Formats: sequence, C-alpha cells, structure tokens
Amino acid sequence: MARMHARRKGSSSSVRPTREKIPDWQGLDKAEVVETIVKLAKEGKTQAQIGLVLRDQYSVPNVRLATGKKLQAILEEQGLAPKIPEDLQNLMKRAVHLRGHVKEHAKDHSNARGLSLIESKIRRLAKYYKIQGRLPADWRYSAETAELVVE
Repeated sequence: MARMHARRKGSSSSVRPTREKIPDWQGLDKAEVVETIVKLAKEGKTQAQIGLVLRDQYSVPNVRLATGKKLQAILEEQGLAPKIPEDLQNLMKRAVHLRGHVKEHAKDHSNARGLSLIESKIRRLAKYYKIQGRLPADWRYSAETAELVVE
C-alpha cells in the first residue's frame, strides 16, 4: 500500500499472531481485568496507556482474549469512554501545536503544509467516526474548538 501524502511506497507492518485461547501465564481472570481497566480509566489514563499497563505490569497480552470484548466496549459499558476518540484527539493536539508554530514562524512553509495534511487527516477520521456513530453528526473540526478540547 502506498503512502497517502507522498510518492513513496509504504512499509509493511508486523501483525500480531492469532491466538484462540488465553495463555496459561496470564495473571488475571476476566473480572479482575475489567476491574483494572475501570480503575486505570478513572485515574485518567488513555486507552493506549491502559493497554500498555495491562501488558507490562499485569501480564495481560490481549484484552479482547481475556474479556471477550474490546477495551473501548468495556469503557463504554462503564460510562468512561472519551467523548472524542483517542486517535482523533492526538491528531488535534498535533494540529494545535503546529498551528502555534506556524503562527510564530510564518515562512516555515513545510510545516504549514504539514498542518494542512494533519487537518485533512482529522476531517477524514471525523467523517469515519460520524458514520460509525462515535461522533455526533453535527460535529465539525475547527482550530478554535480544537484548542479548547485539547487544553
């Protein structure tokens, strides 16, 4: 697959080996995994951080295998899911930071182009999340609201 904003080939990525059952060395059972996820989410950790903590500290390699549900579904059941998905929020953080840089350095054309590429990714991802129902249908990206959401 080619890269989106360049004329180069894309790089293939590794794929996690498929497993059918929970490994024998996993330390927690289903209820304990869900309890740990809820505790970490209440501490303010993102989904990616929760996954890393579960993998590194609690030896849970795959939340879906351990619980039968994705981490996002568990957080939604508990009412702890973020209003804006994590990957969209990370892109918005990058855009806000880059917008401040471009304001300060007006002649930095390469970063100005990078900002437009990031914002197009945000719009594309928002369109996808609206179709999936994870964002309201009337949600729109703007630089001003992004600054408020990120801070």
